Amino acid sequence: MRADPNLYDYWPYQERPKIVWPGGKKLAFWIAPNIEFYEFDPPQNPARPGWPRPSPDIVGYSQRDWGNRVGHWRLMELLDQYGMKGSVSLSIGLIDHHPEIIEACVERDWEFFSHGVYNTRYSYGMDEAQERAMLEDSIASVQNATGQRIRGYLAPALTHTERTLDLIAEYDFWYSCDLFQDDQPQPLKTRTGKLMSMPYSLEVNDVITYGALAMSPWRYADVLKRHFDQLLEEGAESGTVMCVPLHAYLVSQSHRVRAFGEALRHIAAHADDVWITRAADIAGFYREHCWDHTLEDIARRGLATGGTGFAP
Repeated sequence: MRADPNLYDYWPYQERPKIVWPGGKKLAFWIAPNIEFYEFDPPQNPARPGWPRPSPDIVGYSQRDWGNRVGHWRLMELLDQYGMKGSVSLSIGLIDHHPEIIEACVERDWEFFSHGVYNTRYSYGMDEAQERAMLEDSIASVQNATGQRIRGYLAPALTHTERTLDLIAEYDFWYSCDLFQDDQPQPLKTRTGKLMSMPYSLEVNDVITYGALAMSPWRYADVLKRHFDQLLEEGAESGTVMCVPLHAYLVSQSHRVRAFGEALRHIAAHADDVWITRAADIAGFYREHCWDHTLEDIARRGLATGGTGFAP
């Protein structure tokens, strides 16, 4: 087994080429609502069960269904108050199940990126043809439903194969959310294409804060504020990225949503220094203005390691 998958080069945070986001902003801020569909009785995958409890899990299914029936609409209204657009981590199958949600996001000029077909269908065990079919379906389905060409990818339930990054680069995706190694974008090593790691987050992801860590809503809001304040301070040296990944069945619960709104209020109050935007906009800017400088800096410092190497 390899000790290092060599997906990217080690690149110390200090003394990197300075990133200045559009308008002289210090921090690029984006929100990733995961709009997912969980099958009631999914096909079995030998590597991982579809539900933590024996399937069919009526409780788990209905809780997530609440997110699409109630929670997502509540979250959309909250983001509207602050003029914030989501970058939707989309279970592609939801296009067929809940087209009303897709239409509401399109009306708001939200971005879509692929989160697989269902969050109960994992990449584990897929052969190359199956994985290609999933990516091609993602691209075509979103294009047909919204007119938008997806540029980002988050593997379903964070499950991967060894070829995932190479394939999404080949299909001209611009960014992956599956790596958590940095607070700035970074080029990834793929056979073809020009794929970057986009800062996503497990630390401020509501699945972790509410699920694994059982935080109170106001504790979560405080964590978001402190996370933001630190990245904004560091962004004065070189532009940083903050992402808040959300799941409506968690953050939009009646006893939680007001606290989350307070965190958004805090962020919006710093609009002079913050580029509140979508992930594809960050990726597009980085590809055009920062990609080459990053690779030059890594080479200059003698940090590049062997492997497939970066696409030109």
